[in-house]
Amino acid sequence: MAANYQHLRAFHAIAKEGSVTRAARRLNVAQPTLSQQLKALEERHGVQLFESRKSPLQLSLAGRDLFALTERLFAAAAEVDEMLDEGAGLMGGMLRLGSDSPGYAARLVQGFRRLHPQMGVQVRMANGRDVVRLLAEAEVDAALVSDPPGDDAFSYDPLYSDELWCALPAGHPLADRHEVSIIELSREVMLQRETSSKTRAFADRAMAAAAVEPASVIELQSRETIREGIALGLGVSIFFATECPPDRRIAYRPLDAATREFRLQSYFVCLRERRRSALMRSLRGVVSAIQAEQGGRLAPPQALN
Repeated sequence: MAANYQHLRAFHAIAKEGSVTRAARRLNVAQPTLSQQLKALEERHGVQLFESRKSPLQLSLAGRDLFALTERLFAAAAEVDEMLDEGAGLMGGMLRLGSDSPGYAARLVQGFRRLHPQMGVQVRMANGRDVVRLLAEAEVDAALVSDPPGDDAFSYDPLYSDELWCALPAGHPLADRHEVSIIELSREVMLQRETSSKTRAFADRAMAAAAVEPASVIELQSRETIREGIALGLGVSIFFATECPPDRRIAYRPLDAATREFRLQSYFVCLRERRRSALMRSLRGVVSAIQAEQGGRLAPPQALN
């Protein structure tokens, strides 16, 4: 009795995700439909593929054997799709990109649109944790993420390495320096993000390693608010280089070598199973071009003013 391809696809997605809900999102079908397809597969062939329907789902012995086969089946199907994509080219549709880096998201879109002007693009900005969640739930096709968690389901291409810089009021005495020693920040009022911020975490680690305690700390909830506070002379702050847009009121200076180990690595991330698709190869080509052009980092436009 021949197996139904749609039923096998439903089983494979559920087994891979460990959840009917997540599998339904990935396949863009209704959850009840996916559950019915799985049930039909089990009843048609008289097998129980999961130990129970309680989360997290656990494969039965028969389920594990079938999953080994469907892994090969859908890997081959992906290669077929890839070959057909090569012939047809990227002639339309929508690229959905998630990112925690506005500057690099814009650069990636620019490079991609030069190659494929007929493609639509949608960019969703969020913090790194939420961007990874969007990718895992198939709400975006690919992502630019800083310091992402390792996951065998994803493929990672390094994009850039970011380092800590000091942001000062334009008239601040330290603004005359080519480089600022982190030790000198012990005399300053430090404007900082909330404790859940990745930038705050790296800045705190760098200051702790140098045994630096600022004169006082003011916690603000966004980069924009901190930059306005700096411009008004309220204090100084530490940003990553990619978080330093041009502003005549603010001087951005690199911190000294003592902070160089506290670097943030950012990656282009996609599902490993889609890594070889025509769309992902095109995006990864743009990523390689950006990395080569900029040496893996983006310096603030006013850094040496």
